[in-house]
Amino acid sequence: MSTTSLLIRKDQLATTRLHTATDEPLADGQVRVRIDSFALTSNNITYAAFGDAMSYWQFYPTGEEAWGSIPVWGFASVVQSLHPGVAVGERLYGYWPMATGAVLSPGRLSPERFTDTAPHRAELPAVYNQYFRCASDPLYTADSEDTQSLLRPLFITSWLIDDFMGDNDFFGAKTMLLSSASSKTAYGTAFQLHRREGIEVIGLTSPGNVAFCESLGCYDRVVAYEALDTIAADTPCVYIDFAGNGALRNAIHGRFTQLKYSSSIGGTHVEQLASRGAGKDLAGPRATLFFAPAQIKKRTTEWGAEEFGRRMVAAWHDFIATATDANKPWLRAERHHGGEAVQAAYAQVLAGKGDPRIGHVLSLYRQPGDA
Repeated sequence: MSTTSLLIRKDQLATTRLHTATDEPLADGQVRVRIDSFALTSNNITYAAFGDAMSYWQFYPTGEEAWGSIPVWGFASVVQSLHPGVAVGERLYGYWPMATGAVLSPGRLSPERFTDTAPHRAELPAVYNQYFRCASDPLYTADSEDTQSLLRPLFITSWLIDDFMGDNDFFGAKTMLLSSASSKTAYGTAFQLHRREGIEVIGLTSPGNVAFCESLGCYDRVVAYEALDTIAADTPCVYIDFAGNGALRNAIHGRFTQLKYSSSIGGTHVEQLASRGAGKDLAGPRATLFFAPAQIKKRTTEWGAEEFGRRMVAAWHDFIATATDANKPWLRAERHHGGEAVQAAYAQVLAGKGDPRIGHVLSLYRQPGDA
């Protein structure tokens, strides 16, 4: 058996190559999975952009210093098992490499999930090391795997951002400015914030995406990046930055004299990642990176894991019902099979091109009938 992976040049994210290696035999306690499908979104580009700083490259080491494997969210099936608690054929949702397969070392098993206890992952954030067993996962339905891959990890981040802002009384502001408003994490956040009484949600986006963002119905206003001057400069506000665009961040910080907090979420605009956007020469408050696992830890400590899960599951079902409403869906999944198709989809997402209503679901396996 062999595994094919899509590798990314760490210092040149547009450079990719396919690599196939012979599988090593499993050790006792390990399982091998076939990765059936995974989503690729701007969130994954953020993983690559912050791969060294946030240790994302460490989840699935390639053995080559210059090349990395971007983690992705999706579904896999167990094809070999030397673990008595995990059966061949079991379906899992979790954090995978962009590859045809992976090896896990399951530990801390429960009916709902287990943790990959591989030594190289011991110091990495626990939330990324958990694998959900679909047979007992309250978020899982067999007919919505594509949507789950595309939206589930992003919405959980969105839900946590909203919770973090509410937890901090919105830092004394009533207006939330969200960049990259057409991105899935941004409109998931807007969906949550829009339900907060007295909070105004303003989406910032490129001119070509204004109409799409307005159609979502979760932004009180949508403003093109070039029209920041239509928002009063003395508006007490919070900036939630999904773009990572240095020029935009500096413009926001320079214009809004009552900017109460600046939260950096990701980097959808990789070619314009902030070069001085978090430095001491930035006007106003320091741009602070939002780290979702920290808010998860805080809330599970305060609420307990069961209550945390209950609230998150309820919010997810509410959101997904809106996002996939047959009468006016926000998102449609588009599938891509085979190495070349996956490389092409990656290049498109990296470049930030394409219809925001389309979500890419990928598999490195070629399907019958593929060209």
